[in-house]
This record gives sequence, structure tokens and C-alpha cells, in this order.
Amino acid sequence: MANDTAATPMMKQYWAFREKLPANTLLFFRCGDFYEMFGEDAERGAEILGITLTKRGGAALAGVPYHALSNYLAKALKAGVKIAICEQTETPQAGKLVPRAIVRIVTAGTNFDETQLDAKSNNYILAVDENKRGLHAAWIDATTGDFYVATSREPQKLVATLQAIRPSEILIPESWQQGNAPDYLEPIIEWNLITRMPDWKFDAEGGRRSVQKALNVNSLDGFGVAENHPALGPAGALLAYLTETLCESPSFLRKISELRSDETLLIDAASTRNLELFKSAAGTRESSLLAAIDYTHTAAGARLLEQWLAAPPRKVEIARERQEGVAAFVDHPSSAERVRTALAYVKDIARILGRLQNHMRTPRELGAIRETLRRIPEIKQELAYLGSPVINALAARISEHAQLRDLLEAALEEELPSTIEGAIRSGYNARLDELRDIRTNSKTWLAEYEAGLQESTQIKNLRVRYNNAFGYYIEVSKSNTGRVPEAFIRRQTLVNAERYTTAELRKKESEILHADELVSSQEADLYAELVAATIAQTESLSESAAALSQIDVLAGWAQLAQIWDYCRPTVDDSDVLEISLGRHPVVEQMLHRPGVSQHFVPNDTALQASDAQINLITGPNMAGKSTYIRQVALIALLAQIGCWVPAKSAHVGLADRIFCRVGASDELARGNSTFMVEMNETANILNNASPKSIVILDEIGRGTSTYDGLSIAWAVAEYLHGNGPAGPRTLFATHYHELTRIADTLPRLKNFCVAVKEWNDEIIFVRQVIPGAADRSYGIHVARLAGLPESVVSRANEILSDLEGASISFKDPHPPKNAPAISEESTPAETLAEEPAKRPAKPRTGKAKIRDAAAEARPPVPPREDRQLSLF
Repeated sequence: MANDTAATPMMKQYWAFREKLPANTLLFFRCGDFYEMFGEDAERGAEILGITLTKRGGAALAGVPYHALSNYLAKALKAGVKIAICEQTETPQAGKLVPRAIVRIVTAGTNFDETQLDAKSNNYILAVDENKRGLHAAWIDATTGDFYVATSREPQKLVATLQAIRPSEILIPESWQQGNAPDYLEPIIEWNLITRMPDWKFDAEGGRRSVQKALNVNSLDGFGVAENHPALGPAGALLAYLTETLCESPSFLRKISELRSDETLLIDAASTRNLELFKSAAGTRESSLLAAIDYTHTAAGARLLEQWLAAPPRKVEIARERQEGVAAFVDHPSSAERVRTALAYVKDIARILGRLQNHMRTPRELGAIRETLRRIPEIKQELAYLGSPVINALAARISEHAQLRDLLEAALEEELPSTIEGAIRSGYNARLDELRDIRTNSKTWLAEYEAGLQESTQIKNLRVRYNNAFGYYIEVSKSNTGRVPEAFIRRQTLVNAERYTTAELRKKESEILHADELVSSQEADLYAELVAATIAQTESLSESAAALSQIDVLAGWAQLAQIWDYCRPTVDDSDVLEISLGRHPVVEQMLHRPGVSQHFVPNDTALQASDAQINLITGPNMAGKSTYIRQVALIALLAQIGCWVPAKSAHVGLADRIFCRVGASDELARGNSTFMVEMNETANILNNASPKSIVILDEIGRGTSTYDGLSIAWAVAEYLHGNGPAGPRTLFATHYHELTRIADTLPRLKNFCVAVKEWNDEIIFVRQVIPGAADRSYGIHVARLAGLPESVVSRANEILSDLEGASISFKDPHPPKNAPAISEESTPAETLAEEPAKRPAKPRTGKAKIRDAAAEARPPVPPREDRQLSLF
């Protein structure tokens, strides 16, 4: 079809554009009020977009209305397809081919449509490359201009950051196409839209030049980025991609920042998921930590909060500075409330500027900036009352932009339409007012003009009239032609009259006949001037918006602290993690939902890398072990990002990493069983945890046989403890009660349990974590609560009694003194894996045989007299 010599000029034009686009891109070709697709694009587009497929001249044809473009873009992007928008660049004229041009290519990462973007999350495009110097990355949010680079010789550390930013699109070198992508990038790459680019576009030197040009600087030193930074290669690839998709060089970038993994608390993807930081187990933002602490009133504030949570600082000064900001609002609740009320009217300046700079301009964008500028004086006044150096520093970055505000107030209507027509306020521009008057009051002008001529010429029967042949004219009877002024220009002679015109009437005729066009042109020119005046203030507006977003987060955290009784934690560089009456920030709020009214039971925690390093926690199912250990990690994380925490008091030594291994899931698509996933995550922890880390482990080893699982759990605990003076602060929850014996040989490991009350053969969960070891899991009680048939529960109790009464040999990893010693090369795993003592060879039948089989599958339970019941 593309080479069909019989094709019409328009179709040849279409195919000329189509041939320049990659296969995964649909071409939307503007034809009047529709965007048309032809050939294979039409067939694929009809399937993806759910529209009718027809034929024209033997070619497949499909189209969508231009006014519904946004809806169809959303469908295409969801299907992983890019859309090239080809617009008519001139007004169509009969018999002439309309000039067209591709004005932009919309992709997941270059979509500016506010109806399709999550206002509370950034929309990043990520570019990655790898060489001998490590893993290098750059990412940009084209809607806000946020631009970052990062590099690491330890790729896994950088991968944790890249997973946290959750890019919507990834650029990789073409050489990775044949399966050469590093294995550690698979979790990121497989979830996203991938675009492959020539390897030479990732050249660091070329990238440096591109970045300097985009930022309009001669050096990157002022941004703290070295001239030879290896991530400038991916940054250059990003800029080349933006230039290609936006169909112009990106002019919206103002700065570039380097993110250093050694300055950031790292949380890998598995831990992020297990702690439900950004999404709950259900896959939604609701019931996540982010949702629980988000009391922001602006979209930019919500995005900043997400950024802070994704990259917690490892600098005490930053955490304390944010705490101080929260404290200022907590101490002045009235001013804080007025600030929050004003912030609710602050619009998304960063994304508005992005749309304006990328030619996506509607009057409501400028109206939103005007509304924001109206609120700034009130906000600054209230901030001044707080008397906080931290808040004062932020307030100093917020400019009132009085001149721009006054300009927008004078120029824009109060209620703004979605198009430019009618957006300019009456009285702002005399010429526009005149044109509008002409359009709406032409009859009045003509009547007044006629009356004026009658008076000046004294020709009482002079008339101003109109016909299609001559337009507007002045008609004078034959008897009065002698009174006609010299300025009159004869146009037509009739039997009884003469017809004239004047220069003024000709001008007015042109204005009347083209009034709509002239009004639209004048409005567009005036609006363009307002946009230019706004864009000229981009740097100052962006700085003000950034400061307002920080104010929003801090004021929101103050509200969070007041509503939920949070405390200001002590944050330092120590190895301590002490919490008094701590609570889970998410679960606590869930217990106070409408229709639910329960009290969350707080608990204490005392960990220290060089002292009480590991808390081994045992207790019944459903008693709250998992909730407790995760709440400790979340409190530590909140303290590190500068938020107050749900506790009576807390002392948190900053961590370098937080690991959380909980739950059970598989990765069938990648060939990993539940147990393999568990072991992969555990291996990641053991290989990367340091004495500055916080480790949360729940039920390690339960995905395999009892002895294997217990052996692995035992060995993991020993490894985390190590032989040195300190280790990662660890909470280790387990049902392997035999594991509690390890406290006899590991001095920095302490036993804790979650207490329960037993009453009338029932158990009551009191959710209290106390010193000591539990001896039972109460699994059968939980089974009854879950609704298992009573016959099953009764039978389970019978089997349990038989098992507990049976004589089952279990090799104690700490045998009596007269037992053979375990060599240093031997491990608990090896010892525990030994077979139990042989049973008599006599054949067994019936219930005895069942008891033997059950005994083989279950580890022994110490005699009751040797156990300590955790009763509350």
C-alpha cells in the first residue's frame, strides 16, 4: 500500500509519515473532525480501541473523533502501544492537499493528560545501562521536570531505588535485545513498557553535552554532577527520546540531581511489598503505609511524600529538620489549620507548567496558577506566626508573584471555559472589546452610523443597507446626490438612487463579516502573551511550588500526629531501636473505620545491634506476631523520613537498609515455588544486611519439611548473630519453639512471646509481647475459629494428644555434657537433619500406624513439665 503509485496525494502523505514510525506505534492522522488509521494500523487499532473497522478504496480504515482523543489514548497506552498524533497545520482549502505534521508521540512516559495521570504519583521514564563501572540510570518525570541520575558499583543497591520509583517506561540499549539484560534488572524490566535505543545514544560524553544543552549551562558542577558521571549516558538517551516523542527539544528542565545510594535507606522490592509501603496486599493504595500517613492537601505534596518514602535519607540532620517543621505546626494548631485550608486551593503548578511548556494550553491552566497565587499571601502570613527557623526558610522560597497575579486577575474571566474563546475578561483589551462589540452589536453600530450620516449630510432618507452582491452600502436618492460628501465612493447607479460606500464602512464591513475570526485571533494572541508571561516565571514558580509541597507534607504530618497521638522520636546515628508503646500505623487506623471500633494494643521494643540484637518471637497463630514485627520496621522507617511515629516514645538509630521477609507467595511464571521465593529473599538478606540494617523475618523455613525448615531457621539466626560484636537489629518470628533454645548460646538473642489467656478450653488473644518463650501454637483453636467442622477439630485434638504422649527422639543441638561434641564445621542444620531414633520393626496397624506416620511428620514437643506456658 505504501508504494501504490495509484494512491491519492493524501494517502501518499499518510504512508510517508507511517514509514518513519516504529511498529509498536499507531498513527492518528487528522482528517477534519476525525483521527484516521489505515491498513494494518486500522486493523490493530480497531481491535485495541474497540472501534469499527471499514474499508476505503480497498484499504482498511478506522477512526476516532478528535474530541474523544483522550479516551482512546488511554486505551492504547494501557495496551502498551504508542500513539503518533499527526495534525493539520493549515486550514483546509478545497482542491489543495492540507499540510500535516506529527506534533507528538504519546507514550506511557510522555503522557501529559491530567485525566490519565495519578496526580499523587510521579510518572517517570527510566533509562539504564551497565558497564565495567557498574549500573547507571537516569529518570525524568516529563510532567514536572524532575530529573535524576544515579550510579552504583553494587547494582542491587541501585535496583532497590529504581524499583521504588516505579517507572512507567524504560529505555534500554539495543544490544540487550538478545537476552543480554542483567538478571538483576529482570524484576523491573518485565513489568514495564520497554523501548530499545541504539547503544551509541547511551554514550556518556554525548549525554553530557545533551544535558548541558537542555539545562542551558556550560558545566554541571553547579548541580553536583561530575562531568564524567557514567549515568550521563542514560541521561542523554532520555533526552534524545524526549526530543523524538515531543517533536522538539525538551525546554522544561531546570536542574538535574544525583541520587546516591550510600545516602539513602534502601528497601528492596520484596521488603517494600511485604511492608505494604505503597500498595496493600490487595494491590491498591488504600491500606498502605503511604495512604495512612498522607494528610496532604495538594497533588504536589502527595508526590513529594511518596518521594520521601521511596528514598529515606540517612542523614540525621534531614530527619530532625523535618521533625522540627512538624513540631512548629503541632505547637500552633490554629495557624496550621488555616495553612491547610489555604493549601487546599493550591493547584499542581509543576504539572501545569509542564503542559504549558509542551503546548497543551487551556485557560484553566492559567486560572489554576491565578488561584494559587491568590492564596500565597495568606499562607506566608500564617507561616510567619509559627516562628520556626525551618518553616521560615521554606517561606522565604515562596514568592508572591504579585505582578503575574495582577496580570492574570485583570486578563482572565473568573469562570473560565475549557477553550480560549471567552477566556479573556472584558475591559482588559480595548481592541478585543471592540471586536466583540462588532460581533454582538453590529446592528446597533450600523443604526448609529446611519443616523450620524443623516445628520451630517442632512439627507433624511439616507440608508445603510446590505446585499450579498455588494455587501454593506449607503443608498441616497437621486434628488439628494448633490449633498453627498466627497468622501463617499460611488459603487452602483440605479434608476432612482445612487449607492456609495466609505472607507470607514468598508473597514467595519470587513470586521463584521470576519468578526468571529478576528475575535478568536485576538483572544489567541492575548492568551499567548499571558502564557509567555507565565512561562517566563517558571523558575520562580517552580521554586515556590516545591516549597509549598514541603509545607503541605509537614502540615499534614502535624495533623496526622494530632489525630493519632504520634510522638516526636529521637533520631541519631546510634545502633539503638527502642520503642515504648508502639502501634502499627495502618492497622490502628483500620480498627477505627466506620462500623469497626477496636483498641489497638501497643507494645514495647528494645533492640541494639551491639546488645539485644535479635528478638526471637514465638506465640500462637493469629496472636499478632506479624503485625508487631512489621510495625517496628514501619516506625523505624517513619522516624528516618522525619515523620513523627505512633508510640509513646521512640529512639531510632538510622538504618542503612530495611529487610522484611514475610508471607508466602510463588512466582510460577519464573519457575519459582513458594519455598524458593522465600529462600531467595532470605539469601538476599543474609548477603546484604549489615550491623546498621533492620531485619524482619517471619516464619522462615515453613515452606518445607519440619526438620529442614527448623534447621534453616536455626542456621539463619546464627548467621545473623555472627561472631562479631554487633549485627543487624532483627525481629524473628517463628513457630519453631525448639528454636528458643538458641538463646542459651547466642548472647545477643532474646526470647519474647505473644501472650494469650486460656479460659474454658478457649483462648483469648491479648496481643501483648512479653519476655519469655511460648510453648504452643494453638493451631487447633485457630482452626475452630476458622470454622473447620467440629469432627475435624475433635480428631485433630486426639491426634495431638497421641503425638504429645508418644516417645519421639529428637537430636538436641545442645546435647548433655557427656554427648559427643559438635565440631565447628558442623552446623545445626546438619545436626537437626539426622534421622530420629529407629522405631521397633514390629508391623503396626490401625490407629497405631496413623500415630507413627504423624509422629514422623512432626517435630517433638518437650514434656509439659519442661515447658513454660505464656499466660496473661
